Amino acid sequence: MNTQSSTDNDLTHSMVHYLFAIHKLKDKNGYARVTDVAKEMCLTKGSVSIALNNLKKRELVIEDENKFFSLSEKGHQQVHYILSSRTLLYYFLKDFIGVSQESAHKDSCLIEHLISNETREKFFDFMKNITSDQNKQIKDVLKIKTDLDLNKFNNSTDFIEVQSGNSYLLHGENNQG
Repeated sequence: MNTQSSTDNDLTHSMVHYLFAIHKLKDKNGYARVTDVAKEMCLTKGSVSIALNNLKKRELVIEDENKFFSLSEKGHQQVHYILSSRTLLYYFLKDFIGVSQESAHKDSCLIEHLISNETREKFFDFMKNITSDQNKQIKDVLKIKTDLDLNKFNNSTDFIEVQSGNSYLLHGENNQG
């Protein structure tokens, strides 16, 4: 089991948002330029350029000859890890312990890049176990109702691979967490 967390790569909260912006723009437009990222994040082109150069040095972002940015394989993998962490945290906070949607969204965004792979895997296993049909009584006693169906995944790796982001979690997101 790989217990390396994204913090081992020194990803800051803002770096994660740059990766998300590139991911979102590439999916939406087929490309991501400095101006597009700046507009998406409501930042200046200069500050975005500096941040993207930093992400290039970390081999998380690639810039082609036309000045279009995309995620490297390493960057793409980080986005999937972080999105899966955010999704699990959001639903855990909202559905398992009952915080408001607003708090679940804000807090999952603040925590998403800090948890280790081991913790993400344990969250997945715990949440899948509690929500399985075999544990209906526990789910009923705890009054857990969730739209997140983890039972269709064999393991956390399968869950991570399909993460493109929960529409609620990515909707209207800027550089704010």
